[in-house]
Amino acid sequence: METVEMNSVSLKHPRSEDDVANADEIKRQKILEKSKTGNDSGQSIETVTEPPEDMKNEMIPNEESEEQEEEELEDSDEDGDPESFADMMKHGLTESDVGITKFVSSHKGFSGILKERYSDFVVHEIGKDGRVSHLDDFSVPVDDEVNFEDPSEETFTVLSDEDKQRLEELQLFKNKETSVAIEVVEDTKEKRTVIHQAVKSLFPGLETKTEDRDGKKYIIAYHAAGKKALANPRKHSWPKSRGSYCHFVLYKENKDTMDAINVLSKFLRVKPNIFSYMGTKDKRAITVQEIAVLRITAQRLAHLNKCLMNFKLGNFSYKNHPLKLGELQGNHFTVVLRNITGTDDQIEQAMHSLREIGFINYYGMQRFGTTAVPTYQIGRAILQNNWNEVMDLILKPRPGAEKGYLVKCREEWAKTKDPAAALKKLPVKRCVEGQLLRGLLKYGMKNIISAFGIIPRNNRLMYIHSYQSYVWNNMVSKRIEEYGLRAVPGDLILKGATAVHIEEGDVDNYTIHDVVMPLPGFDVIYPKHKIGEAYKEMLVADNLDINNMRHKIRDYSLSGAYRKIIIRPQNVSWEVVAYDDPKIPLFTTDLDKLEGKPLPVLPTDGKFRALKMEFSLPPSTYATMAIREVLKMDTSIKNQTQLNTTWLR
Repeated sequence: METVEMNSVSLKHPRSEDDVANADEIKRQKILEKSKTGNDSGQSIETVTEPPEDMKNEMIPNEESEEQEEEELEDSDEDGDPESFADMMKHGLTESDVGITKFVSSHKGFSGILKERYSDFVVHEIGKDGRVSHLDDFSVPVDDEVNFEDPSEETFTVLSDEDKQRLEELQLFKNKETSVAIEVVEDTKEKRTVIHQAVKSLFPGLETKTEDRDGKKYIIAYHAAGKKALANPRKHSWPKSRGSYCHFVLYKENKDTMDAINVLSKFLRVKPNIFSYMGTKDKRAITVQEIAVLRITAQRLAHLNKCLMNFKLGNFSYKNHPLKLGELQGNHFTVVLRNITGTDDQIEQAMHSLREIGFINYYGMQRFGTTAVPTYQIGRAILQNNWNEVMDLILKPRPGAEKGYLVKCREEWAKTKDPAAALKKLPVKRCVEGQLLRGLLKYGMKNIISAFGIIPRNNRLMYIHSYQSYVWNNMVSKRIEEYGLRAVPGDLILKGATAVHIEEGDVDNYTIHDVVMPLPGFDVIYPKHKIGEAYKEMLVADNLDINNMRHKIRDYSLSGAYRKIIIRPQNVSWEVVAYDDPKIPLFTTDLDKLEGKPLPVLPTDGKFRALKMEFSLPPSTYATMAIREVLKMDTSIKNQTQLNTTWLR
């Protein structure tokens, strides 16, 4: 097996027609230019950039208009410059910048279009029991016990928007009122029951009673147990025979997992931290995964199917445990590459190689950010304990364009170094820049460590994990360049959870698929050959001690780990199909099947050809790296945007 150097082949990532149809409120423009670049098969490919993150296909809330406006402000480019993202990407990263330089297959690359429609990329979660998550059932489980947590359909419409606002403020102790009175206009026992039920189910922690006032009936909502009721609002009404967690399958389109959780929590009026899941999923895709939520009934969750776009919830069940990150066995991918140009032989060679050899287990480009300041640089500064550099990298002006308010904020910071003044230029405070500025305002410029600590922990750790990934990518490229696709003495393999070196006499017992490489950190060992020395040299160049990766701040101490250098996907299958219309789907989704939508009839001799592939991957591996191996392409956004200055908004 031979290794092949990387050639620069771009992949078309346009914004699709189905995106546009659901985003009338979003600014957009048509593509004005297309460029072509050659690949190593001598063919050309049209290239269009992936649209910026602010071009989101939003869910449309029925009752959350103010919150939706806030979200739109956060995700919009204030200045509306149609070339800003392309300009920014000219200063972004290429694969070679983060150590992604090798291929393991020998076939010639060919062109194709990934994610022309987000529905061309479908991810199904694989649970720890090996079961693939599917959305195939909207029914709600029936309990032996009936309680106020199971609202009728009328519950969701009986209260006015004004009533809901007052009740929410009461529930959260946001005003001085001790109760809220709701007049019963149609005074019947049934109507009063529905209002009681609505208040208790939509606003956990509140109790209700009926009162006569001046000859009129009122439902009075109040806190039964003060703030204790808010701390554990559903304890009093949840049946003991029912599991505390409602597990459900979430089907989502063009939204990442945390955004989806935030939307669900807003509609349910609960905190996002009562949701749990096993892994985060791609944004620009259709994804299906399991979610668990504490003491919210299946009936309340099922109602959201009528309120939200691009979400569907189903396969409800009650269990006694939440979900934990990392518990999943992996993900199953269904990917369509449109307008492929490879010959049948090239496609067969590429797919056979993917199935038999696999691909280099690089960390994908999304691990390193999209702007001129890569996340690994910030991670390196944290590990170096260089906090002025951390602050500077996050806040200083960056080459290229960004969202207008970020540009103004950075300019103000560069001019004044005044966190209050810079913060005033920032209408969105929840971004990393806003959080750091708030921290500097609170703790002062001489306490950057505490100011940085205001940023959520997962975001802070993302930076140092990005640095680990950067080192690993570079080292695995050196390992393959030096020793090829075979196990050699001094390589590392895992025996259980322990890494051991391959000895000279045992090398024939192992293949490249057994070999692992360390992520730098404490309590790991390194290969006993040239690559072990290369690790040390790389960290020395970064002013880090490979033998002492413990940080004085515990959170930033790098615990090491091991990662396989070659991944061989499981359940690999593929077919080539013909089509004429690029807007039609080429396979049915879970939702299509539930709604009884037939698969369009495809022509046998269509103008275009598409490669439909399926494969399963373990956690923490990147499908884009598998697709990169098939097409022999550079997956960086910079590589695409260098060829175009406009894209579909």
